[in-house]
Parts: sequence; structure tokens; C-alpha cells
Amino acid sequence: MAMDDTDVEQVTLALLDAANDKDSEVQDQVRKSMLTLGKQQPDRVLAMCQDYLLQHPKLVVSHRVVILQTIELVVGCRIEELNVPRIKSLISLASEEMTRSKEVISEWQQAASNILVAIGYKHINDIMEEILSKFQPGVLPHFFVVQTLANLSDSNVYGMVPFLSAILGTMLPMLGLAKQDNMKWVFSSALCHFSDSILEYLANLDKAPDPTVRKDTFSNEIYAAFDVLFNHWLQSRESKLRLTVAEAVGSMCHLMPRDKLEEQIPRIVPAIMSLYKKNNEHYIISKSLCQVLDASVNMGSRVLETQLEGLLFVLHQQVSAPVDYGDPPTVKNHNEVLRCFSLLANSFPDRLVMSVLQKLENSHERSKMGSLAVLRHLINSSSSTMERKKLLILANIRQPMADHSNKVKKRVVQVISAMAHHGYLELDGGDLLVRFIVQNCALPDTYQRGQRPMDPEGVTNEALRTMCDNTLHLLTTTVGRLADVLWPKLLYYLTPVQYSNATTPLCKSLIVLGNKKKSNQEPSFNIDFKQEVNLPPTQTLMIRLMVNAAFPFNCRGHGAPSLSVLQILSVNIHPNTEKVWEREVPPLLSQLEESTAESLDEGWDDQILKLLSKTLASLHDDKWVCQLAAEATRYLSTYNNALEEKSFLYRCIGVTLQHCFNKEVVKKQLQELLLTARHNDALEREGVAMGVGLCANSHLEGTLAKLDDFSKSEAFKKSPSIFNLLKERNDVEVEKVKSTLILCYGQVALNAPPEKILNRIDQDILRSISKHFNTKVTHHAVHKGLDFSTTPSCWLLNVRFYHRFGPTARDEPVEFGRNKLDWFIYALFLILFLPCSLSLTPGTHQTRKRDDELWSDERF
Repeated sequence: MAMDDTDVEQVTLALLDAANDKDSEVQDQVRKSMLTLGKQQPDRVLAMCQDYLLQHPKLVVSHRVVILQTIELVVGCRIEELNVPRIKSLISLASEEMTRSKEVISEWQQAASNILVAIGYKHINDIMEEILSKFQPGVLPHFFVVQTLANLSDSNVYGMVPFLSAILGTMLPMLGLAKQDNMKWVFSSALCHFSDSILEYLANLDKAPDPTVRKDTFSNEIYAAFDVLFNHWLQSRESKLRLTVAEAVGSMCHLMPRDKLEEQIPRIVPAIMSLYKKNNEHYIISKSLCQVLDASVNMGSRVLETQLEGLLFVLHQQVSAPVDYGDPPTVKNHNEVLRCFSLLANSFPDRLVMSVLQKLENSHERSKMGSLAVLRHLINSSSSTMERKKLLILANIRQPMADHSNKVKKRVVQVISAMAHHGYLELDGGDLLVRFIVQNCALPDTYQRGQRPMDPEGVTNEALRTMCDNTLHLLTTTVGRLADVLWPKLLYYLTPVQYSNATTPLCKSLIVLGNKKKSNQEPSFNIDFKQEVNLPPTQTLMIRLMVNAAFPFNCRGHGAPSLSVLQILSVNIHPNTEKVWEREVPPLLSQLEESTAESLDEGWDDQILKLLSKTLASLHDDKWVCQLAAEATRYLSTYNNALEEKSFLYRCIGVTLQHCFNKEVVKKQLQELLLTARHNDALEREGVAMGVGLCANSHLEGTLAKLDDFSKSEAFKKSPSIFNLLKERNDVEVEKVKSTLILCYGQVALNAPPEKILNRIDQDILRSISKHFNTKVTHHAVHKGLDFSTTPSCWLLNVRFYHRFGPTARDEPVEFGRNKLDWFIYALFLILFLPCSLSLTPGTHQTRKRDDELWSDERF
């Protein structure tokens, strides 16, 4: 409900009285309430504010300030509704409040000045009539009269500039009268504002009320003022004054006569640069220097080149200074310094670029970071100037790429990102930049869980890695012309072990690129792996992605992305894989999406083996399958430091050999597996055995023959040693090889077709094993402390026999021959005498626990 006049007056009066409260929150609420009333009845509220101030001339300053601020707020939002008498009375009131005290009482006088500036936005002529009456020649004006003129030139450029010629004419003689630093400061500040307003006016003459205004209208007055400020005030001991004078000089340079500026450049540039040492805050200095350089470059200065060496030295110091993004002045300073480099690059590109690149060779971290910041800025802001420098920059960026500092690497990544958007990566050598990004996507964690970084400003591996992940994603999604640079070259990085931790971001980029090319039916989607340099064989690529999928939560969750890439690459891997992967991969991806590392089905790796088996069955290409077996075998050493993955790869090779019809290839690959395996590692022994066992499912004869050959090989012979010093070591090594052999036979028994294996147990398996084991010496070996690596293998072999041929597995018991009977007696002996401390692999422990129940079976 609207308030009547009486209610408004009563409420307004109460609020005006409450404005005397010392609590800042109460004062703020008073201003807001008065503004609400003022928006409804502006003239009435403003009249009451004026009357209140006139009726109470002795109000404390804080009380007057709140009322003056309220007047400014109401005027600011309702100036269009105020009549001329009200405007003039407010101007008179504000002018009186502003100049009543000759001393500077900043809060009070600023509040009054702000009212004049708010009114001046629409009524500049009325304001200037009042202000100029207090700005008379030969008399030093009030501090806030000059300040108000400066602020008016900001708020109403088009209204103020026509007055500035006259104002400057009046002001020049006043400069000599200013003896106190605060008056020098306000004159300098006003000259800076006036210059900026004139430049804005001249830059927008199409919008200006008087388009005939020219720069030379003000040039002589500006130069005269410059002479006073530069030659007298710039050397002040007061830091605040020096900075304001420097800022004014920067703005005034654009308006000085060209010949005068050319004459003064050798003095101005060194003088401003010298201020860096005298002041802690550098932003204003850099801003001023940037304006001086801008004016000099725009007029084609010839003498500026004489200052270039000193400029590059000082600017490089500034750009190399730490930037605190929580401290805006340091950020602003950094940006102004970069603008200085851009201006110089337009006039002196060769010298500037060579200077920046030479400093990349500096051993100091800060110097390199500064040069890289400049390089990035120039690439982005001066692309036409830098066009001829591309190959030079590509050659020189390699130096910081080899730096060990993550801070330097972070700047390099930023430079590479800029280069990518300007066509550098398509040039010779651009592939090295992509490699750098990928290398840093693969960084390991810096800290173990719970640790904290020592250097708060340091860049951790995690931070740099995330930055590179994001950069690779942005290059993939936002720089369209890079598609043919990244596809298919990113595939190279999927197989070398040093890039394992980069698999996830690599796959995500390949998914985006592949889907786009496939949906657009681009010819480049189809990859010629033989023609493309450095790409891995399709077989190696497929097996790598399969192994990744088997351990989906390793390497930052590379399982699902690996499966997705596999599906996208299907026709590129082999033409016959597309249908089977379209059918089989999506359910696996769904399963992963709903799982965590803890909840994932224990049989997940078996599902990946089934995927491999179905894939190979669909190929109908024995040559390709044989090549897969060979490439996978060659790839085994990649996983020497990741034995679980290596064990799975052995199983993949076994499945592959199942589908390989070339018996010579099968024998050759089995021989490779057995001879190159690292038998000293229990997990690898089991992996080899599982691979051999899976192969036996399709190639029993060849597998048994190869195992028999292996049992007769040099690996089972103890090599003589000097003075018998190495006897124990040789004994241990041979025992490990025996252990592998036993495990292989166990896996053969487990995986071979039952109708084929039964007849071979006596004549092949047990006969071969019995040549290498003497049950009579086992008890002696226990007490001698000899290696017992074969003992868990014996245990597993017995268990696998029982699983396959014991009474729980068959309708009719199998008759035991002499070799079998001896073997089970030996197993019983092991149970009785096996040391409790015997080290078993995790898999062996699980098998032994599971099979304790089988040994207790009454039928056994």
C-alpha cells in the first residue's frame, strides 16, 4: 500500500535521525531504506535531506556523510525525474558541503563531490558553471574541486572534453603554485584523467557531439604540463606521488606533439624504468611504460630502438617475477609487461624474438618461465608478426621441454597450447610437442597418500598431469585442424610402457576423433598401419588394449576407455572384428560403469579372455592369428614390472595359440615362452603354465612334445662353477625351472580334453616329471634348507589331477598306474613334511585352501 506524504515525511525524518548511529550496518540499512523511499518520491526525500543538512549545520561528519551518500544514490537512479530548480539547489548544496572546510576531510568532501559527479552525468553545463566559479586563474583551488573535475571527465567524456582546453589553460599556471604533495598528486591525477578522456573522445568521434575536435587542440597545453610533471614532480620522495606522475606521463605521451615526444623518448623511457627500483608496486610503472611505448610505436619513433636493449632487460626481469593470482596488482603488472613485449614485437620482431629465445637457455628457472610467458603471449597476440618465426620457435622450444622443473613444464604446456591454435603442430617437429603433452599425461603421483607438498607454490606431478590431460582434450575438441595430426598418431603412445599412465586421456581423445571421423565417413578414418610411421602392429595394439581391459581400474581407470577404443578401431584392427565387438563390448562397458575396483566380478579377466577367444574365432584368418601370437610373445617383456598383467598376457597367448592352426608356429611360440620366462618369479611361473595349459586345449600333442623337449634342455642342467662356489645358486635356479615344468603339466592336465589327456598321464606327464624328482631325498632337503619352489608346484599338480580325474569329477574312478601311485604317495609325503614357513604365491595359497576340502574327501 502506497504511503501518503505525511507518512513519507515521518519515516524519512526518523531515518535521517537514525543515520547518526555509529554502527556501520545500521548506517547501511538507513541508506537502503532512504533509497527505497527516494525511488517512490525522489523530490520529497531529496528536499527533506537538504533541509535536514541546512537546519543542522553542526552535525558530526559521519552523520553528514550518510545523508550526502543517500542524496547521491537517489540522484543516480532518478535524475531524469528531477526538475531544474531541484538540480540547481542540489549542486549548490553539494558544492558548499565540498568546499566549506579548507582542510581536506576526505570522507565528507568525497561524498559531496560524488553528488556533483552524479548530477554531471546529465547536467554538465550546470555543474561546470558552479565548479569553474571555484577554479579561478592565479588561485590554488580546493583539492576536491580538482578531484571533481577529474572524476567528471571519467563519467561524462563527451560532456567534459569540450571544456578541457579552457580548464588546461587555467590549470597550467596553478601547477607552479602547488607546493604540497597532495595538491601535486591531485593535479597529476586530473591530468591523467583528462588525457584518457581526450583519447577516448578522439577514438569515438562518430559518437562525439563535436567531431571537429583534434589532438593538436590540446597538444601544447599537455606538453607544458608534462614538462612540470616529468622534470620536477617525478623525482619526489613520496612514492604515491611518483606513481601518479608516472601514470599521467604515460597518458599524456599520446597527446604530445610528435617532435617533442621523439625528443623526450631517450629521457622518458629510462626515467620510468628506474622507478621499478624505487617502488614496491610495479603495476602503475608498467602501465605507464606500456603507454609510452604505444605512443612511440604508433608514431614510428626512430630513437626507440636505441632504448631496446635496456627495455628488453628490464621487461624480462618484470615478466619473470612471481605472479600471485590472489594479489590483483601483480597479475595486472604481468599483463602490462606482456603488452609491452607485444608492442615491441611489432617494431622489432627479430631482435625481440632472439632475445626471448636466448633467455630460454638460461639455467635459472624464473628466467625460463618469463621467456615462456612472453613466447605464449606473442604467439597469441602477434600471430602475423610471428608467422615467419614458427620454425625458429619450434627448434628452440625443445630446450625448456627437457627441463626437470614442473613449473617450467607447466609454462611449456601453455606455450604448446597456444602454438596448437596457430598451426605450429602441423609443421615438422610438431610431433615432439604432442609427445611432450603425452609424456606429462603419464607422470606418476608425486606424493604417497597422506603426504603434503613442501613448496606451496610448487607444481605437483598430479597438477601438471591434470593440466596436460585437459590440454590434450582441448586440442582434440577445439582445434579442428589438429584432427589429422592426432589421428592416428596418438595410437603410437598406447603400447610403450612409459606412457601407461597416459592411456586414459589418450583413449578419450581417440574416442572423440574416431567417432567424429567415422560418423562423417572421412577417408582418414581408415588407417594404413604399414604406411604410417611408428604405429604399432594391429596385433600389438589389440593385445595391449585387451590387457588394459583385464585390469580396468589400473592406470587411472584405463579399462573402459581401452574397450571403447578397441570397438572404434575394429575395422582398422581387422575387418571381421566389427560385428563381434559391437555385440560383445557394450555389455562389458555397462558392467564396468556399474562397478568399482572393490565390487568388480572376480571372473572379469575370464570375460576378457572369452572376448579374445570369440574375436579370434570370428577372424577366419590364421596368418593374422599366428602373427598375433608372435607379437604378443614379443610384447611380454613390456610387463616385466607388472607381473599380474604379464601373467594375464601369458593366458592371452595361450588362447591365441588355441586358435592358431599352424603347428610350427605353435611350437615356436611355446619354446619362446618357456625359454624366455623369468622362472625365478612365482607369479610368472604360474602365468607361463596357464598359457601353456590353454594352448594344450587345441594342441595337446605339440604341447607335450615341447614340454618334453624343454625338460631335456640346458635349463635343467646345473652349470659347473669355479671351486663349486656357485653350487647353491645353480641348484636354486634349476629348482625354479623344474617348478615351471610341473605347473605347466598341471595346467595341461586341467585344460586338455579329458578323452585325450587320460592316456598321456602315465606315459608322458608323470614319466617326465619323475626324471627330475627323487622322493627319497625330500626329507633330507627339508632339513638342509634347500629351495622348495617345486613343492607348491607339486601340490598344485596333484590338486589339478584330482580336480580333473578324481572321484568327484568322474562317474568311474580312474585306475592308477605305478607312476600315478608314486606321485600321490609323494604328495602325501609333502603334506607331512612341508615346512609351515614355505613361501607360496597368493594364487597358491588360495588354491591350497580351496583344495584342502578335496583332500579330505572320503572317496579320494
